[in-house]
Parts: sequence; structure tokens; C-alpha cells
Amino acid sequence: MEIPVIKVDELYGEKRSETLSLLHDACAKWGFFWLENHGINEDLMQKMKGLVNYHYEKNMEKDFYNSEMAKTLGYEKVTANADWECSFMYHHQPKSNSHDIPELLRTTVFEYAEQVMKLAEQLAEGMSENLGLNKDYLKMAFSKPSVGIKVAKYPKCSHPELIMGLREHTDAGGIILLFQDDLVPGLEFMKDGTWIPIPPTEGSRIFVNLGDQIEVISSGTYKSICHRVRPNNNGSRLSIATFYNPSSDAIICPAPKLTYPSQYRFQDYLNFYSTTKFTNKVSRFQSMKMIFK
Repeated sequence: MEIPVIKVDELYGEKRSETLSLLHDACAKWGFFWLENHGINEDLMQKMKGLVNYHYEKNMEKDFYNSEMAKTLGYEKVTANADWECSFMYHHQPKSNSHDIPELLRTTVFEYAEQVMKLAEQLAEGMSENLGLNKDYLKMAFSKPSVGIKVAKYPKCSHPELIMGLREHTDAGGIILLFQDDLVPGLEFMKDGTWIPIPPTEGSRIFVNLGDQIEVISSGTYKSICHRVRPNNNGSRLSIATFYNPSSDAIICPAPKLTYPSQYRFQDYLNFYSTTKFTNKVSRFQSMKMIFK
């Protein structure tokens, strides 16, 4: 079972139709996928990774292992209500909190966020088009999208059987674009009732998953998928997750074009069906909504 891989540059060439189809299947059948040839500067990605690891080792690691949770792990039973995680959040837009993050990261994280945001908008356009909507539908529905980056390390853990790195959950927002560790595994996604390990990143790949609001707006066509992080006793895992979310004031609802008609007599449906049997089903539903509203 191979996780889908989308080559972003092929959204704009001769393979556009084929690539849009691959993107649609990845969103509808998986809810997560890899991106290649995405256009984010590779040197910037490596600089981001290096600075985050340096900051963690110099300023965060010691405090984490001195925390009460870390010191008591192993002396108690399974820790169910905590995460073996060390993180901070950068808010990019609409209001930046750059002065709250480490100074050595400020310029780099800003540049990285700008590039990832453009990539998220490309995906949003492709997803909108695949859903039969205007290509800017998702961006407009998000009403000036909120963009932020969660920078996390999942420290080496001596008792990974007793705690989760991050408990299982779905993401609340929109499109999540993850730049993760290239050596240490730990991320798992649910697929058909089974936890699927997401391998460490190869090269400059970006891992994408969809949040709850995409599922709502797509009227369930696209899915947000439960996932978790397991800690590792062989090393610390890096995670740089960019969240392309609706603004806090955005009013979210299923795209009207994607919702089913409601409250009609079956005989009325049959009468309409008899004249539209060999037309597209989606078009028939759309017409019915107008007739029976």
C-alpha cells in the first residue's frame, strides 16, 4: 500500500489533467499524500531544519528532560493525558508573533512560511477545481486564510511504550503541509482501520494531510484522517507543520454546489429522472435543488 505522490510541477504542463485526477483520488481516498517538485527552495528547507535542531539542542532539550513528565516517566503506568513533545508556534498571518519566537529563526521562518503558503494556495486551487468549484473557492471560503507553523521535536524516549508523542486526532483546520525528519520515524495515519507508518522524508518531499474544514466544505468528498505520533527510543524526530486554515471569523459550510437536494417527494424525483436519466447525476442533483428549493 503506497502513499500517493503528487508532482506539483505537473499541475501546469501536459500532465495537468492526469495530475489533477491523482490529487482528487489522494484527497478522497486517502486524505494524505506526498508532494514532490513543489517549488519550495531546498536550501531554505535545510536551513530551517538546521536552525530548529540547533535551537532545540541549545535551548529546549535540557528543560524538556528536566520536566516533571520526563523525570517520572517509567516510574508510573501509561501516561494517557500527555504528549512526549517539545514545540512552539509561529503565527504568520493575519497577525505575526515573530517577536515571540527565537531570534535566529525569525527571518528564515518568515521566508519559509511565504513559500509554503503559495504551495498551499496551489493545492487549494487544484482541489477546488476537482470539486467542480471556482478555482479560488477554498481560498475565498477561508476568508483571508490564517497561516501558522508548529515547530516540534519529539525527543528520544526511553519508554516509548508508556506515552504517545502526540495522541491520535484529526486536524481542525484546512491544509497541513509537513516538513519532517529524514531519519527518525513516528508519524502514523489511519487507513481502512489500520495504522499506516509514514516513513521519514526522502529528499525535499512535503507530506500533506487535510483538516476537518476541508471535509466540511467538500461535503464529505475529501476526508480529514486520524493520525498520531509515536515516540522513538533511537532518536529525536523533527516536525515542521504549516497550517493553512480558515480565518477565525470565516463562516464554514458545505459548498452549496456539493450538497444534495432535500425534502422532495420521491414521485417528483422520478418524474424529473425520467427526462434526465442519461445525463450526469451531479448535474441532475444541482437542477433538482433549484426546482425543489
